[in-house]
Amino acid sequence: MILLLKLLLAHLIGDFFLQPDKWVTEKEQHKHKSTKLYLHVLIHFLLIMLFVWDLSFIPMAAGISVLHGVTDFLKLRYQKKENRRLYFFLDQFIHVLVLICAVIIREKVVISEVDLLNKHTLLIVTGFVFLSNPASIIVRTFISKWTDFTLIKSEELQTRSLQNAGKIIGILERFLVFGLILTNHWEGVGFLITAKSVFRFSDLKQAQDRKLTEYILIGTLFSFGMAIATAILVDYLSGI
Repeated sequence: MILLLKLLLAHLIGDFFLQPDKWVTEKEQHKHKSTKLYLHVLIHFLLIMLFVWDLSFIPMAAGISVLHGVTDFLKLRYQKKENRRLYFFLDQFIHVLVLICAVIIREKVVISEVDLLNKHTLLIVTGFVFLSNPASIIVRTFISKWTDFTLIKSEELQTRSLQNAGKIIGILERFLVFGLILTNHWEGVGFLITAKSVFRFSDLKQAQDRKLTEYILIGTLFSFGMAIATAILVDYLSGI
């Protein structure tokens, strides 16, 4: 379990924090000819070794990183604009599946291992990391189906909004929900949802557009749902 958490944490950081948008754009344009693809694979290898901190894990780390690169290449080659969202989730599913398989193989060889961080701490850290930039990208990808329909209507509201304010607010909301549930303060989650609804009411009233209202509601509920599900999962796994 701890090894899987370390690998998952390395994956989240490598895919969602140390891969700028311009790298993604370059990879989509040049595919296997892009140097950023191979640099991305190298970063994943280094992150895995940093978190596992075991020289005997080098062959396994290399295998995971190479498979990560192959998966990314296949996604870049076959994805199109209309199936971009599907390939994003499929790509992430395969990455996680590879990590799980690697742990299963590794645990059969090495029964006991020395870990610098305990399981509970790693679970919480992984939860916070997931609910930051990775969750923002997942929410954005999930609601991208309706983005074109609401873009024009929300343009006026966006011009008066701070840069990246929505993304930062979403991350902070998920952090608060995550922390409140882990400390068993569910009433705080209800208060937070109510407060968000009050602050959003004026914007939605001003927009006077049903599609924009539904768009914001879907994004908000999906974001809160991810935070709640992550907190419940972390709490459950901590007790195993």
